Amino acid sequence: MSSSTYSAELHPEVALRRTVLLFGIGLYAVGVVLILTAPLHLAAKILGSSGWLFLSLREFLRLRRGFARCCRLRVTVGGGLSLLDSGGNWQTARLLPGSVVLRRVAWIRCKTEQGYHCAELARGNCRESEDWRRLQIIWRHIGGTP
Repeated sequence: MSSSTYSAELHPEVALRRTVLLFGIGLYAVGVVLILTAPLHLAAKILGSSGWLFLSLREFLRLRRGFARCCRLRVTVGGGLSLLDSGGNWQTARLLPGSVVLRRVAWIRCKTEQGYHCAELARGNCRESEDWRRLQIIWRHIGGTP
């Protein structure tokens, strides 16, 4: 196999996407509670919690849009990334800082050329999945640095 075509494809799991969204909602709620219990003036609490909720809602919607757009991820040897959109078209994307690949779990953050953000939580096992094994090898070579 030629190294120029060496790639790994990740298929997002609905359960992991739901987990990300549910934990996000939980963390947004914890943030509001922390702001409201802080020893601040009432106006500062209201302003702070409103700002936090605005930013949280924006990030939640960004994740949902990314999940709706991305049906599959392809990582290539040089750290190249492509997304298969819901229309069946491959879009070029670039890895963003904060992407992490561990032995059985990966958090891949990327941005398409059109400016859309996407983040995917993935899991796998090298013994069961050729694509997961390839991802591990590719990630070692690119050093996890986009």
